[in-house]
Amino acid sequence: MKEILAKLLNHEELSREEMKNILVGITHSEFPNEQITALLTALQMRGVTVEELLGFRDGILETGVPVPLDCDRYIDVVGTGGDRKNTFNISTTSCFVIAGAGYKVAKHGNYAATSTSGASNVIAQHGVKFTDNLDQLNRCMDEAGIVYLHAQLFAKAMKFVGPIRKALPFPTIFNLLGPLVNPSQPSCQLLGVANLDQMRLYHAVYQRLGIDYGIVNSIDGYDEISLTGDFKVTTNTYEKIFSPADLGFQPAKPEELVAGATEQEAKEIFDAVLENRALPAQKNIVLANAAFGIQVLEKGQKGIDECISIARESIDSGSALRTFKKFVELNS
Repeated sequence: MKEILAKLLNHEELSREEMKNILVGITHSEFPNEQITALLTALQMRGVTVEELLGFRDGILETGVPVPLDCDRYIDVVGTGGDRKNTFNISTTSCFVIAGAGYKVAKHGNYAATSTSGASNVIAQHGVKFTDNLDQLNRCMDEAGIVYLHAQLFAKAMKFVGPIRKALPFPTIFNLLGPLVNPSQPSCQLLGVANLDQMRLYHAVYQRLGIDYGIVNSIDGYDEISLTGDFKVTTNTYEKIFSPADLGFQPAKPEELVAGATEQEAKEIFDAVLENRALPAQKNIVLANAAFGIQVLEKGQKGIDECISIARESIDSGSALRTFKKFVELNS
């Protein structure tokens, strides 16, 4: 580790293999906390490279619990978090809309870090018990079309750096890793990022991984499609800035996206969207995010208007709600 830190002080970049070995070493308690703190600080000050991010990803997946699902093509919809906007569970709701439309989803998530309700919060509010049992996960994917992977059951390395991350007053490379360490390693992903620098970084990472992807960023700082203004989308096949009107939607007001002050309030919005009784803006935001996820699954072969129609039918027909109820039944 002293040699690694000397490299960083000399402004050198670390290789993917070096970073993987460091992560594995952390899980074996090979380094004192002071050295890990210095490493995370130096990387943050300089900026993480694609190779370094991929190396830590390799290490987390290697030391974690794998989830080989009996399914060829499925998607994860996730945000980097940390945009401090305290939105309701847009990605999670979108996942059930996508599954309700007949696609397969493996949603990876955790408890909230900077908002009222994370994916694990809203799902646990419905009495769901998290599991790493592969047979149960595969049954859920087969019967409901969606599985939920609670991050703490799979990424074993994270517990070794938890106290250090809490003690540091700034985000670290671990904040960038969440979207990349889904233990089922989906071949499709829709990722929301909070700024364009992150969009460029993940764009390069996904190209290296060779998966089908969409990366979205609302220009006013949301790590999802907020419809509060223009937003940018980058995929395998195009890069474009959209306005809400391009999708046939009215602009949303920031207060219409807020999760509320409690987990119960966030749960109520989640339920309202799936039950088709939410505010128009809340429903539209979920439709927009679900639609771009569907477009990724379709390899860009369907236009976004058609994908919105597919997502809308999932909610309007009650299919998204039935999918969620089946998911809860299988996991309670």
